[in-house]
Amino acid sequence: MNPVPAHPDHDPQRFFRWEDAGTDFPFYGGTPVAVSHWQWVFVVAAVVAACLGLVLSASLTLEGWIWPFIPALALALVPLLALARVAPGSWTCLFGRVGVREVRLMLGFALLNIVVTMGLGAIVLALTQVAPNSSTGQLAALDTVGRIAFFAKTLPQLLGEEVITILPFLALLHGFTRGLGWGRKAAVLAAWVCTSVLFGLLHLPTYDWNWVQCIVVIGGARMVLTLPWLMTKNLWVSTGAHIANDWMLFAVWLWGASLAGKG
Repeated sequence: MNPVPAHPDHDPQRFFRWEDAGTDFPFYGGTPVAVSHWQWVFVVAAVVAACLGLVLSASLTLEGWIWPFIPALALALVPLLALARVAPGSWTCLFGRVGVREVRLMLGFALLNIVVTMGLGAIVLALTQVAPNSSTGQLAALDTVGRIAFFAKTLPQLLGEEVITILPFLALLHGFTRGLGWGRKAAVLAAWVCTSVLFGLLHLPTYDWNWVQCIVVIGGARMVLTLPWLMTKNLWVSTGAHIANDWMLFAVWLWGASLAGKG
C-alpha cells in the first residue's frame, strides 16, 4: 500500500527538508481512516501487553529452538492485530513498497546509526560505567545452528520493535494534534523524542538497569532508526535499517571474538 497522501488542512511544510514530499503520517488526521482517542488507548494497551510478554518470556527456560520465536512474533502481531481491529483494511498503510531506493536507505541509516551509537557510547563510557548487551554473550555460546536460529529470531523481533515504536508515535501524534491542538512540527518532534526515550527504557533489563546508557545511547540510536520512518512513512525501511544495524554489530562482534579466541 502506498504512503498516506498529505492532508490539505495540515501544515504543508515538512518536518525536515528531505521528508518525502506529498506524504503524511497515517490516522492522526483521519486519513486513511479516523482512529479515536479510546481506540488508540486500545492499540497502546496491546503494545504494552506484547512488551510484557517478551520481557516475561526471558525468564522462562523452555527447551527447543522454536519457543523464542513465539514472543518475538507476538511483539509485532499483537499490536498490528489491535490496529487492524480499529482500522480494518487500512492498517497496511504502515508498509510501503521496497525498491532500490528503500534498500539504500536501509543500509545508509544502519551505517549512520552505528556511527552515532559508537559516538554516544564513547561519551557515556567516559562519564560512567556501561553494561554489555547480554545477547552478545548468549550468541558466543551458541553453535552454528543456534547462531542461525538467533539471527532468524531477530527478524520478527526487530519488526516488532519498530511496531511498538511507531504505533505509540502515531498515538502521541494524534493526542498532541487532536487533543492538545499542537502544530504538526511540534507534535512530530515531541512524539519522536518521547518514543525514543521509552524505547531506551524498555532496554533497562538488557543493560543492567543503567538509566544513562539506555536513555542516551539506546534512546539516541532509536532516534536515528526512526528517521527513515519520518522520511518515508514506510515501516519496512525502518525495520530494514534496524535489522542491518543489529546484524552488522553482531557479525563484527562475532568476528572479533573469533580473532580473540585464535589469539
